[in-house]
Amino acid sequence: MSRPAVVKALWGAAVLVLVAGCSSGGTEDRPGTAPPTSPPVTATASASASAGPSGSASAPAGGRVAVAGTLTEGLRSPWGLAELPGGDLLVSSRDERTITRVDGRTGAKTPLGEVPGVVPGGEGGLMGLAVRDGWVYAYLTAESDNRIVRMRYGGGDGDRLGAPQPVLTGIPKGLVHNGGRIAFGPDRMLYAGTGETGRTGLAQDRESLGGKVLRMTPEGRPAPGNPFAGSVVYSYGHRNVQGIAWDDEGRLWAAEFGQNTWDELNLVEPGKNYGWPEAEGRAGEARFVDPVAQWPTSEASPSGIAYARGAIWMAGLRGQRLWRVPLSGAERSGDPEAFLSEEYGRLRTVLAGGGGRLWLVTSETDGRGTPGPGDDRILRLEVS
Repeated sequence: MSRPAVVKALWGAAVLVLVAGCSSGGTEDRPGTAPPTSPPVTATASASASAGPSGSASAPAGGRVAVAGTLTEGLRSPWGLAELPGGDLLVSSRDERTITRVDGRTGAKTPLGEVPGVVPGGEGGLMGLAVRDGWVYAYLTAESDNRIVRMRYGGGDGDRLGAPQPVLTGIPKGLVHNGGRIAFGPDRMLYAGTGETGRTGLAQDRESLGGKVLRMTPEGRPAPGNPFAGSVVYSYGHRNVQGIAWDDEGRLWAAEFGQNTWDELNLVEPGKNYGWPEAEGRAGEARFVDPVAQWPTSEASPSGIAYARGAIWMAGLRGQRLWRVPLSGAERSGDPEAFLSEEYGRLRTVLAGGGGRLWLVTSETDGRGTPGPGDDRILRLEVS
């Protein structure tokens, strides 16, 4: 029986399912156990004919996802995920304002405490995480703005986070479209995906930090080589970027929510305009960059992405599935494929762990899902 059927049987009509498009969603082992000795459950790929009018042939053979087990469960509104040296994970709770360390082998959870200054509300709260050189970086919603802070972690303090130090402030905040994903690129610069907070004009305003991909030094200054002098803005014309990842050639990819029609996967290049609010999905206009792939919002509503085995893997919230987008250089090499459709509910974050392994975070307790026993969880995937 699929996961939604189990949830329905357990919970019935007592739970209201909310599937707003702007946030837009097998057998597994017990939390913390090693992968099963029997062959893992393997999802069969299904190509989506509605992935956009590409005119390309059927999705190439070979894409597979094996659910090797559940690392941990019982998480509340998990959002950001970052891997520590040694393989343990840090996961943020958007609404509870906390960061938890998860043992990468056993799944044991160690609370690290609440991050001061976080003001959750709507789609805002404690969101993306990144780790670099003894610092934990966090993208969060504060009283007056969205901002990036960093906290000392490890060393003589053990499992304690230091006081937050501002890295970048003044990112617009709202009840919706707060962006929130951060990651360090191959160039050791810090990147952030932001949203336009429902004020669509911010996306085209290069003086605003809303509706952008930002690039900065670890201290929050404009990174050398940025396209606009004295600015952390790297690209603009975005609606709500919650997924960023690099392929093995160092190209930057980003996923963003559409409004009512098309969600997008974009190849992000410095100084380029990605069209919002004048364009949603492919526009075919020289002044805008068209997405490499697009989906109806009901089939994706994407949040985190990761790169592994020659493909971008994209977590879908409202779509409740994991998308695989095969790449050949800067272009798609086949149609997107859907995996795990409606098996684990809303999917928030996906993180590459090396060697064809992915960590996948569910998002049923974010106020828009249908939480069941064990939600939310981190799944261990093997992909090819």
